[in-house]
Amino acid sequence: MELNSNQIAEILPHRYPFALVDRITDYEPGQWAKGMKCISAAEPVFCGHFPQQHIFPGVLILEAMAQVGAIAILSLPENQGKIALFGGVKNARFKRKVIPGDVLEMECMLTKRRGPVGIGECKAMVNGEVACTAELTFAISG
Repeated sequence: MELNSNQIAEILPHRYPFALVDRITDYEPGQWAKGMKCISAAEPVFCGHFPQQHIFPGVLILEAMAQVGAIAILSLPENQGKIALFGGVKNARFKRKVIPGDVLEMECMLTKRRGPVGIGECKAMVNGEVACTAELTFAISG
């Protein structure tokens, strides 16, 4: 199942400039999601990171991966209208720079869940090359 930006906005509460997923390419509610973000030089973050050499910030890559994972958990009927909050980040590794013109392809597999708390194993890639991996902990609120 694919979701466009309007459909994503029906599930996630994030809005510009913090909506960091352009498309969900496939997902299974409660299990996993795959999505993408097209990195553009026109993004406001590049005014300060870094004006002389644009590099998409690692913390925003983590946030984008978390938003992909949030689609997987918030698309469950019992979680409609709720939000997923960061609970923690473990073992984050950044393997390559992400720059304007790159398409960040992300996936998040929900590996554990106990009540409103869960863990997602996430990966972000550019042209088949790993850009970032991390284990993200979330909590459902609302």
